[in-house]
Amino acid sequence: MSLTKDGYKPRLIDERISRYLRIFGAVSIEGPKWCGKTWTSLNHANSVSYVTDKSVRNNALVDPKYIFTKERPQLIDEWQIVPEIWDAVRNECDSDREKGKFILTGSTSLKKKRGEKKVYHTGTGRIAPLRMYPMSLYESGDSSGEASLTGMRQGQIQEGFVRKVELDELARLIIRGGWPENIDMAEEDIGVIPESYIEAIVTKDMHERQIRKRSPEKMRMLLRALARHESSVAGDKTLVRDIEEYENGNELIESRDTVADYTSVLDSLFLITNQEAFSVHYRSSSRIGKSAKRHLADPSLSCACLHLTVPKLLNDHETFGLMFEALVERDLRIYADYLEGHLYHFRDNASGDEVDAIVEFKDGEYAAFEIKLSDGSIQDAISSLTKFQNNVEKKPAFMCVIVGHLDTVMRDPETGVFIIPITSLKP
Repeated sequence: MSLTKDGYKPRLIDERISRYLRIFGAVSIEGPKWCGKTWTSLNHANSVSYVTDKSVRNNALVDPKYIFTKERPQLIDEWQIVPEIWDAVRNECDSDREKGKFILTGSTSLKKKRGEKKVYHTGTGRIAPLRMYPMSLYESGDSSGEASLTGMRQGQIQEGFVRKVELDELARLIIRGGWPENIDMAEEDIGVIPESYIEAIVTKDMHERQIRKRSPEKMRMLLRALARHESSVAGDKTLVRDIEEYENGNELIESRDTVADYTSVLDSLFLITNQEAFSVHYRSSSRIGKSAKRHLADPSLSCACLHLTVPKLLNDHETFGLMFEALVERDLRIYADYLEGHLYHFRDNASGDEVDAIVEFKDGEYAAFEIKLSDGSIQDAISSLTKFQNNVEKKPAFMCVIVGHLDTVMRDPETGVFIIPITSLKP
């Protein structure tokens, strides 16, 4: 009998967890804290061991096998606190051909500390890795799902009117984020959890499993710089300049090496989800931008870093647009992952032509997306996508404009471009 918690909202990753437990001896679910890894894992587990519990941890430090149970799948939550658990699980999976023995969850990628034994084996073929993200709008119930990526790829969507989401509601969805504990929070409190998250990063989480000490103030500066460049292509040198321009204090981040070092800490906490550049034959391939688009794991974190609120977003259309783009790309990443695809962006350095998002599917086909906060920019988005299609050698399977403030699911009759509200989208 599974240990599913009351009130659990199904997640898209549930399907893959069930599938992988039939194929592998164990699955390892990684992702940022508070994104729902434990509750989702409990939905598939018949027993659980919390390594954060002192008695469990002490037993595991003596011998990880002491915490193994006979009720499988067994969830071992925050396994990386005792790294030797990994090899013990792998060896247990090697002992026979039984599938679905363990579910491992972790919020910090493993880094060897002084005096600590190695994790000797990768677990390839025995332990399947899965990446988890905060909730998409479809998972949280804020997208009705009238239009899907799968349906658009097949050329089959039902056009028509849908519920129009006003700008203030979109702003609330951005400030609230996809954190399960925040989904049903009172409107006046939706910013508290993201702000607490940022505080936890700089006071506690950034020091977990790290050999060298780093400055909390420098981490705050970097987080604010990343937030100011949310949804943009900005290299480490640009972040250094940004910090010099906007920050005051005795300590400044003065080199790209320091930015890279501090960013690596955020990577280890699964708080960076940068959007890599798409490689495609587009006029001269030498002109194609290679830099990634910057993202924190959820737009609510960027808003928390900059102390943004719903009224502030509504009064700053440019920032609102960037944070909305981050919201859409968060969801596209989750939907692409569900479809076993990948999320990219595209930019031609010579002409400046760009596409906000590219979803590449498992079979190599891809779709191109422009993202607009309001319906007044739809025609510009269609023109941009059409220009991209005309200049690219391999044509997209479909093109789509994803809009915030819109009350219709439709398809442009001249170009075939789909026009979809984000609150109507699903995989």
